Amino acid sequence: MKETFRNLIAYLKNPILEKDTNTNINYRFTLFFKVLIISLLTGIAISPIFALIEEMGWVNMENHKVEAMFENMGILQIFLLGAVLVPVIEEVLFRAPITAFKKPKAFKIAFYVFALLFGFVHITNFDLTMNVILLSPLLVLPQILLGGYFGYIRVRFGLQWSMLLHGCYNGTLILLSFIFK
Repeated sequence: MKETFRNLIAYLKNPILEKDTNTNINYRFTLFFKVLIISLLTGIAISPIFALIEEMGWVNMENHKVEAMFENMGILQIFLLGAVLVPVIEEVLFRAPITAFKKPKAFKIAFYVFALLFGFVHITNFDLTMNVILLSPLLVLPQILLGGYFGYIRVRFGLQWSMLLHGCYNGTLILLSFIFK
């Protein structure tokens, strides 16, 4: 796990357009699940920032638009929307284009731009207030990092793998939200 984390961080520091030549399915699923665990742990590690922001009264985290959107849906509808449809759409929008940039410098810029765009589009989940705008880099930090993680898998293994990773990440959070509800 440490090696995967170090490789992921090294990649995020210097993303390159290079597919993983190891096509062994066990290897790919092992790396996939390690990146999924790292993704989930990243969210847990960052969550105290949100607790502090809410405790200080800077942003009301209860008015999250995702919760409002899911309010009148059953678990199956929520799961299909949040763990299947949304990840497919977002991966097509934010991860599919990055491999079109073939020159190393252009690829690196595109990788970062799409990760940032992915993160900042999620600011729309909040009621836009001056505090939300000012704190937006912190509020969308998990999504920016996820954009990098999903981009890593997309480049190494292909778009379908980033869709799967995104879907498993969202699906895990959805299932956990129902368990702890």
